[in-house]
Amino acid sequence: MQGEWKKWMSDHAKMITDTGVGGKTKRVSSNGTSNAKNDIILYSFVEAESHEAAARAFENHPPLQIPQSTIEVMEARPMGGM
Repeated sequence: MQGEWKKWMSDHAKMITDTGVGGKTKRVSSNGTSNAKNDIILYSFVEAESHEAAARAFENHPPLQIPQSTIEVMEARPMGGM
């Protein structure tokens, strides 16, 4: 699968602006800060024509061969006035 992943990354290199590995998580609330857990293993920032186009680009991503694996695609927009 590593070879397939490298090929996918190469094929989609123009849309990927940043990739990283998830790490320890903290949850901050009005009650303070505590340790937390999430399912993020890897993340990538991508640029695409639309949210739907970004999601379609991941439809054949090699890690989806792993049973019960998923990829979440979240739209990120700039905050106004910043």
